[in-house]
Amino acid sequence: MKLIGSLTSPFVRKVRLVLAEKHIDYEFVVDVPWATDTQVPSFNPLGKVPVLILDDGATLYDSRVIVEYLDTVTPVSRLIPEGNRQRISVKRWEALADGVVDAAALIFIERTQRPPEQQSANWIVRQEQKVFRGLEAMSEELGEKKWCTGDLMNLADIATGCALGYLDFRFPEIKWREAHPNLAKLADRLNELEPFKDTAPKA
Repeated sequence: MKLIGSLTSPFVRKVRLVLAEKHIDYEFVVDVPWATDTQVPSFNPLGKVPVLILDDGATLYDSRVIVEYLDTVTPVSRLIPEGNRQRISVKRWEALADGVVDAAALIFIERTQRPPEQQSANWIVRQEQKVFRGLEAMSEELGEKKWCTGDLMNLADIATGCALGYLDFRFPEIKWREAHPNLAKLADRLNELEPFKDTAPKA
């Protein structure tokens, strides 16, 4: 099994964390889709990471598809509950966390990949509002609970931790920790775990 991705993508990080929690061996191939010599489009027609190449050569892309597949490979450390109500709750958290990342990544791309005179301030503000609303929703949903859903860490916590870690990495000016101390507490708890330390984004 081979995973293609970058060291900064929160979506790649989510997959790496699931692989670690499931104790699945794999080869990690670093490839940045923005690089001129990237090979990502050869494996994913959308040109995005992560891409998981299975032992038979088949490819999976989109982090949500990949982590759902990985959770079925082995019963070790099930991260997506089997019960429908619990499962939907976890997937809802994942969608919310991924949505925050999507909006934040679009801001980063707008600011770094387009000339200043072509950047849209209104469009950036629109994405920022998505990030802020997403954080508010996550904070309200988490409340005083230790984990996002249930009594143990699962995919909801992993996805949320990746989103918060990406904001820390790319947007230190967003003071989400002060605004949402319960999310900060969750992030700190996750960041103490070795897999989170090992996959922390690197420039």
